[in-house]
Amino acid sequence: MYEVTVKTGFSAAHQLRYYDGKYENLHGHNWTAIVTVETKELDKIGLGVDFVILKKNVGDILSRLDYKNINEVPPFDSENPSAENISRWLFGELATLMNSDNARLKRVEIKEFDDCGAAYLDRKSV
Repeated sequence: MYEVTVKTGFSAAHQLRYYDGKYENLHGHNWTAIVTVETKELDKIGLGVDFVILKKNVGDILSRLDYKNINEVPPFDSENPSAENISRWLFGELATLMNSDNARLKRVEIKEFDDCGAAYLDRKSV
């Protein structure tokens, strides 16, 4: 079994609805996304998943949030744009592109700061 991981980022603002504190106010982050795909086998040139393709797919999805107020972007116009919910959303969007007989999206972590974030993961294996 192999794991392939990419790390990328985006900049966006959000506010946490019903949060009793300063983070209920609109504020921004330089977010980090760390994505891991698990593969059973390597292809003929020794790759499990091409980093370039994985990073492009992650970037294409995250471009919907980049330099936006996430609270105005579906589904976060009605769902709280927490790191937990964003990681689950990215996982769902990316799984449809990456999952195959050989590869399965395993984990998506979204970090608001270097020292804190949340991850959504799949406990199944390929």
